Parts: sequence; structure tokens; C-alpha cells
Amino acid sequence: MDLVRIEPWQEGDLDLLRRINAPEMKRYVGGPESEEKVLARHRRYVDFAGTGQGCMFRVVALPAGVAVGSIGYWERVWHGDTVYEMGWSILPAYQGRGLATAALGAAVAQARARRTHRYAHAFPSVDNAASNAVCRKAGFTLLGETEFEFPPGELMRSHDWRLDLTVVPE
Repeated sequence: MDLVRIEPWQEGDLDLLRRINAPEMKRYVGGPESEEKVLARHRRYVDFAGTGQGCMFRVVALPAGVAVGSIGYWERVWHGDTVYEMGWSILPAYQGRGLATAALGAAVAQARARRTHRYAHAFPSVDNAASNAVCRKAGFTLLGETEFEFPPGELMRSHDWRLDLTVVPE
């Protein structure tokens, strides 16, 4: 049985984004954003699917059908190549159940189906054990530590995890 489904981000997902913007959810990525930044992020997420550069999704836990987080992929230039960067957030009450790993698998399948870029990368903080474990469980390869700019203007120590999107799992 599937643990989650992912659905493109929509206008009605603003409250979910506000819940994700909590201090405990943002401790590894620079802390909570202002309401103005949350509203701007929501607008980017809603408009993003039509750009062809990636997609943001809400993560829906099954069978309950409850929105429990977000996941997405977007284009970024990394070491001279255009790749997909992937990121996710699962609300605290739903963490530790395999939902992030299942959602990442679904998002990888969407990115892979586009046949646009060879690699997807994820850059969790070196201190974020849970997100690093999600990368490992989802089949990403750890390339090492790196300095990564997030939020814009701030450097953080991250792990660089990579997945070859041209290799389809058996």
C-alpha cells in the first residue's frame, strides 16, 4: 500500500506552508520566514508548475488523505551543470513514518519522467540526520560535504547527495 501521494501545489495550500514555516521545521534552513516571504514563496509554488523548470507538491498521507508536508524539485546550476535540486518538509506529527522517503520516491519518478536532466541533488544540512537518512533510503549517493547557500545570502554546511535519473530502479 502506498504511504503518500503527491499533488501539485495549489492556492489552498497556504495554510500548510505556514505550518511548515515553524521554528522546529526551519531550524536547519535559517529559521522561519516573515509572512511576506511566506506569501511570496506560496505564489512561486503555485506558479511554478507552468514554468517547465520543476514542480512543488503537497504531500498527502494515505489512507487518511491529510496534507502533511511539501516536496519538490527545481532547476539549479551546480558545478557548471543544470540539475534538479530536491527539497522536502514533513510536519513533526507525521515524521518518522517513512512519508518523506515515499514522497521523495514519487517526486523522483516525476522528475525522471521529464527526461530533462541527468542528475537530481539534495543538500540537507550535515546536522539534519533525518533528511540525510531520507536521501540514503531513497537511493541517493553521498558525494561529500559542501558549502551551500540557503537561505539566500547565508552559507550552510550541507551534504551533497546525488541521484542519476537515467538509471531506473528494478
